[in-house]
Amino acid sequence: MPTWKGPAHPAAADGGPPPPALFVDRDGVVIADRDYLADPDGVALLPGVAAALARARAEGWLLIGVTNQSGIGRGYFGEAEFSAVMERIEADLAAAGARFDAFYYCPHGPADDCPCRKPRPGLLREAARDLTWDPARSWVVGDKASDVALGRDAGLGGVLVRTGYGRGQEEAVRTRWAGDDRVFVADDLAAAVDRILAATPGGEA
Repeated sequence: MPTWKGPAHPAAADGGPPPPALFVDRDGVVIADRDYLADPDGVALLPGVAAALARARAEGWLLIGVTNQSGIGRGYFGEAEFSAVMERIEADLAAAGARFDAFYYCPHGPADDCPCRKPRPGLLREAARDLTWDPARSWVVGDKASDVALGRDAGLGGVLVRTGYGRGQEEAVRTRWAGDDRVFVADDLAAAVDRILAATPGGEA
């Protein structure tokens, strides 16, 4: 399974309970969505993202990126271009005091019938092999119904943000998961993190 960078967080190294994990989609959630982004100069962090991620980390959460990148499988750009974009994202987040523990991506197209393209659970399964985290307290945040489905199908919470494609998917998400208290809609990643942290015990006291 393609992984942008390996785990950097010693999960439950002290023998304590596993921490919760925040799984975050990339395009339209962390950065402005530019279809099939292949140029690092097109990277633009969305407002409040770095501060929200830093706050979650400070409260003991694992931060894990999960993204479909079918532009690779479609031949629109290669692994080198993808890596260059990820390096820019990593640098911009670091400059603002934030970072991900790991980032998993699916390079396949919709017709490839792979196990890792969201909402299929391959990316979560890979993260479970690499890191120790508590599914019962973990969440997936994204701008598509497929992100919410990824979380709920695996027993995690799911959040749709209104950035990126989110506004256009809000009605479908509200209808499909009506009455599910582990699904909600937020304006952006910062608002989602605020609500998640208020409702979910973190990884550290």
